[in-house]
Amino acid sequence: MTEEVRSESRMPVRWHRSPVVAVGIIGSALVAVVGLAMSRADLVAIGLPLALASTWALLRRPTSASVSVALRARTADGETGAEVCGAVDVQAPADLDWIQLAVDQGGRRAGLVDVPPGRGVVTTSTRPLHSGPVELLAVTGRSISVDGAWASGVGERVSLDWRVPPRRHDVGRLPLAPRLLGLHGGHPGARSGEGGDFRDIRAFAPGDELRRIDWRATARAARRPGDLLVRRTDALSDSSVVVALDTVDDLGSSVAAWGSGDPERSGVTSLDLGREAALSIAATAIAAGDRVAYHALASGGQGLRSGSGPRHLARLSGAISATGTGADGTRYRRSPVVPVGSIVFVLSTFFDGIAAQLASRWRASGHAVVAVDTLPELDAVRLTPEQTVAMRTLLAERTEVLAELQHAGIEVVRWATDRDTGMRLAALRQQRARAGRR
Repeated sequence: MTEEVRSESRMPVRWHRSPVVAVGIIGSALVAVVGLAMSRADLVAIGLPLALASTWALLRRPTSASVSVALRARTADGETGAEVCGAVDVQAPADLDWIQLAVDQGGRRAGLVDVPPGRGVVTTSTRPLHSGPVELLAVTGRSISVDGAWASGVGERVSLDWRVPPRRHDVGRLPLAPRLLGLHGGHPGARSGEGGDFRDIRAFAPGDELRRIDWRATARAARRPGDLLVRRTDALSDSSVVVALDTVDDLGSSVAAWGSGDPERSGVTSLDLGREAALSIAATAIAAGDRVAYHALASGGQGLRSGSGPRHLARLSGAISATGTGADGTRYRRSPVVPVGSIVFVLSTFFDGIAAQLASRWRASGHAVVAVDTLPELDAVRLTPEQTVAMRTLLAERTEVLAELQHAGIEVVRWATDRDTGMRLAALRQQRARAGRR
C-alpha cells in the first residue's frame, strides 16, 4: 500500500544587513591606515576595491521576495518500521544567491543544506521508530544575497506530520459480548433464524417458510394427516465490540528513559502496543462480522461509533494511528457511551487507577470486559538503587490493581507476551460460564 502526504508554505523574505558588510568596511579602513602609516601605496590600492565592494553591497538592498517550500513524503509499506522517503521542494527567486535549509527528522536536527536559486529538491529517508502521530520532517530556512552581505531572518518552520499505522496481528479468537444481537454475523445467536446450527423441530405455524418443512420428520413423527413439521436453526448474530485505549501514559521498555521523551532510547512503548492491540482486535472482530466502536480515553480523545465492514476498518485504522498521548495530561474520568450488552476491551498499563475504575464500572453494568495490559517487557538496566525501589513499588501497586480486576470477573490479558493464548483462554472460560448458566 502506497501512502503520500504533503505540506506547503510560502515564507516571506525580510532582509537585514549581515556582518559581512561591517567586516569589509572595517577591514578596508585598517588596510588603508596601515598603508598610509607605512607609506605603502600597494596596501592602499588593495584596500580600495574592498571598500568599494562593501559600499556597493551596502547600498544594493535586495528586493522583497518569498520562498515557496513544499514537503512531501511517501512510503510503499503501511507498517511500522517501513522506510519513508521525504522530499523538500524549494522555489526561490533568481536574484538570491542561495538558500540555507535546516532539516529536522523525528524532532532532531539532521543537517544543513544549501540550495541554489530557482527550483531545488532535497531528498531524505527515515525509518519511524514508533507508530502513531509523529513529526516526520521539518524545515527552517534563511536566504542569502549579494555575496552574503544581506541575509534574511530564519523563516517559518514548515513541518510534515505523519500517522504511522501500527502492526496488525491475527488474534485468532476473541471473547464475545454477553448478548448477541442482530440477524447477521458469524456467531450462533439465541434466537431462531438462518445460517446457524440446528435448533429444534416444531409444528408448522403461519409465517413459516415452505422451504423449512422437514419432510422426513413429517413422515416419521406427524401425529395426524395434514400436519407438517419444520426444522429451525439458530440465527447468526454479531457481537458488539468496544475498544477503549488509555492514552495517559506512554512508557517504554527502557525504564531509565521514562520521562525523557527520547524516542530512540525508549524502545517499544506502551502506546505502540496499545495501538497495535486496538487495531488487531478491531480487525479480528470485523473479520468475524462484528460491530466495533473505538474510544481514546483522553480529554477530547477521538471516538468512532459502532460499525462493520472494510470501510469502517479503514476509519478505525486512521483513528488509531492518529491517537497519541493526551496533550494536557489530564485524567479521563467520563465514561464513553457503550452499547447495551457489549464486550469492552480496555487497553492500558493500569498504573493509573482511572482505566481500572472504568473497567470495573462497565463490568458492574453488565458488559463483558477484558483488560489488555499494554506494558512492554521492561529493561531495568542503568537504574540507581533508588530508581529500582521506585520501579518495584509501582509494579507492586499495578499487580494489586490487576488482581482486583480479576476478582471483579474481568479477564486480564498480557499483550506483550501471551496475546493469543490469553484471548483464547478468556474465550474458553466465557464459553464454559455460558454453558453453566444454561
